[in-house]
Amino acid sequence: MKMLPPLFLQFGTHSRCLFLKKTRWCFLTTQYSVVRKVHRPGSLVLMNGLPLTFNRKYVGLNTSLKTRVSSDFDEVGHHDFGEVRVRFAPSPTGFLHLGGLRTALYNYLYAKKYGGKFILRMEDTDQNRLVPGAAGAIEDMLEWAGIPPDESPRRGGGSGPYLQSQRLAHYSQAADTLVQSGKAYRCFCSQQRLELLKREPLVSMGICPHIYDNRCRHLRPAQVQEKLGQGVPHVIRFKLESGAEPFHDLVFGWNRHEVAQVEGDPVVIKADGFPTYHLANVVDDHMMGVSHVLRGSEWLISTSKHLLLYRALGWKPPVFGHLPLLLNRDGSKLSKRQGDIYIQSFQKGGALPEALLDIITHCGSGFNSNRIGRRMEDLISEFNPANITTHSALLDLDKLPEFNRIHLKQCIDDPEQRGPLVGVLQGWIQEVYGTQVQEQDVLNAEYIARVLDLRKGHISSLSELVAPEYSYLWVRPSFSDQQVAVLRSVPEAKHIATLVVKLMEDRAVGEDLSVDSISVELKTLAKKTMNTKYRDVMKTIRLALSGLQQGPSVSEMMVSLGPSEVTHRFNRVLEQLSKLDSFS
Repeated sequence: MKMLPPLFLQFGTHSRCLFLKKTRWCFLTTQYSVVRKVHRPGSLVLMNGLPLTFNRKYVGLNTSLKTRVSSDFDEVGHHDFGEVRVRFAPSPTGFLHLGGLRTALYNYLYAKKYGGKFILRMEDTDQNRLVPGAAGAIEDMLEWAGIPPDESPRRGGGSGPYLQSQRLAHYSQAADTLVQSGKAYRCFCSQQRLELLKREPLVSMGICPHIYDNRCRHLRPAQVQEKLGQGVPHVIRFKLESGAEPFHDLVFGWNRHEVAQVEGDPVVIKADGFPTYHLANVVDDHMMGVSHVLRGSEWLISTSKHLLLYRALGWKPPVFGHLPLLLNRDGSKLSKRQGDIYIQSFQKGGALPEALLDIITHCGSGFNSNRIGRRMEDLISEFNPANITTHSALLDLDKLPEFNRIHLKQCIDDPEQRGPLVGVLQGWIQEVYGTQVQEQDVLNAEYIARVLDLRKGHISSLSELVAPEYSYLWVRPSFSDQQVAVLRSVPEAKHIATLVVKLMEDRAVGEDLSVDSISVELKTLAKKTMNTKYRDVMKTIRLALSGLQQGPSVSEMMVSLGPSEVTHRFNRVLEQLSKLDSFS
């Protein structure tokens, strides 16, 4: 039988080799246990019944034994889940920022890579901090970025509702189950008492962290009933028990945090009846069938607490993967108070969604290659969760214009994406120049597409094309006295204008101009002047066309404007020069 490459396992100082047959695992005997053959790669089972789940980083045999694996098998981290279901669960206490976009993107890529579903869930339980319109704006920005959810508050789905504020009954039921099973209890401590705990000397001096003393855990049932009868406000706290089991994180490997030793019992239901994050996300992930939780590494330390909740409720937990932080290039934290990290500000500034997705993945890890210019289909095909490292991603936003330039060129070259760009530019032209536009042909899609094609690779944003240096494309220049004086200072200005008009009139009707052919003809034209150098001829033509002394090449200007408009502008120059000559 054909054998696959061996998989090397290391148990402490003892190494063994597990050979893979074509369709199943062969057993491996070690001094610790026997691995039973199974038909599902990635889900080995020991003879003692303990699961052996592996990926390219670690294998877990039990709570004390850690095993290193050099293999690319099970890079997804699948257990016995069916459909892959991932979620992005922001709090609408603010708008979507770069860090949130990156988390959403990795979840989206995970879902699309493995044929799963991407869920958007709004964690709006902190009612005091909700920002009006933020929930809708977050979904708007995800759709603009090209990572639309499969299920969401707006789109609906079979696991809704997708607003936590509409799921309170589920959290209440889960909390009641915990209380009835002795896994949680009602806490009647006043806010004043909790504040006093914070002021204890060791806490206030920063020597010890603030830890709730679990006082109400020890109330007798009669005392609880008495306080309930008196209407004393209360919260529900979850009993943290020692014995948190290690868990394998897709990114950070084996982790274990004995929360009961360093934290007090956490609140799971607040006095207003709303859940805290710890309970709500566990309940929702279970009820929505979430198979993989990919979230920021700041939640890594809370995962053991969440696993205790899963165990207390009798539910199977999902696979966890904690993504490294997205930081500024100097290593400082991206602050939500930086207005320019919000996605809406990038959208308004002319950034392309493809460029944003490219730059936030280019600075990190998780892909089989690292190159500029990747589009969504490239990101999906090259995404490899096994390549996500624990190192923070350093984002250099100064490079965004270059990313935008490359992606803008790709969009212009793509007929399907060029159309929307033309529409956006049409709107901006009308908004910026309005009644100054004398010739409505400049709003024609064909004309704008020609301008885009000529400027691709030179501009980083569409907004550049409505800046003053490109106004000549949309508005005929009005010459100042100084500009007219410059034209008159060229002895052969009228002769040059006449040559240009003739050059345009000699073109066959409907003949397309090209930059290369016009460049050649302009060199020939310059030779027909008596004493004017080629450089001065080009300056004269540029000034007549645009009123500017700098800009794209003269030949590109002429191709952009077209023979008819070039002829019109030079005839106008001839008229102005003739009028000035008649007064002199």
